[in-house]
Amino acid sequence: MNIAIMGAMVEEIEPLLEYFKEYKTVEFAKNRYYLTQYKGHNIIIAYSKIGKVFATLTAATMIEKFDAEILLFSGVAGAINPDLKIGDLIIGDELCQHDLDITAFGHPHGYVPEGQVCIKSDESLKKTAFEVAKEMNIPLKNGIIATGDQFIANEKTKEWIKGTFKADALEMEGAAVAVVCDALDIPFFILRAISDAADMDAGFNFDEFLNSSAKTSADFIISMLDKIIKK
Repeated sequence: MNIAIMGAMVEEIEPLLEYFKEYKTVEFAKNRYYLTQYKGHNIIIAYSKIGKVFATLTAATMIEKFDAEILLFSGVAGAINPDLKIGDLIIGDELCQHDLDITAFGHPHGYVPEGQVCIKSDESLKKTAFEVAKEMNIPLKNGIIATGDQFIANEKTKEWIKGTFKADALEMEGAAVAVVCDALDIPFFILRAISDAADMDAGFNFDEFLNSSAKTSADFIISMLDKIIKK
């Protein structure tokens, strides 16, 4: 099996590279892809760089060039649901684009013709994640993640996104990955560790908690990988 593990920033994949230790680096389309083997399976690791365009390019490359059959995303997000705290893990049950707006043509926010506002992630992978969480005795939440090409620090904007999409967390890549995987019929899973909470200053806490939150997410992905391989 060929399994892709993706992040947006180098900090989000560094724990994975440290875990696997030995890998081959392939440069393609102004990015680097790290190839390794794990328990007889091919693992492709990459960070896309920030934003929807780079995430789209990287996800499509992992599938089309490296033949990924499953895509797991590991990274961090900001909470807009007050029940989420720093370090919490949340699955992107549904992914939407909060900055996609053709409402002038009578469509809802986040929608384009022949598309959908939210894309659901793979049910089997979500089930596996909850099995892992139970075994590890780690709380795991499930919710809507909103994606956009902005780092949202404005509280009014956060409230608008929360109200419009019923979103729980914000980031800048997940929905783009979801669109690619949905179009190419690839099971995908988006896991985010909360790096800044709804009631805290986003810029300060993002810098402070990025590395620890990224490692929390990566450790969980590795445990998921073990269970996926066993099935």
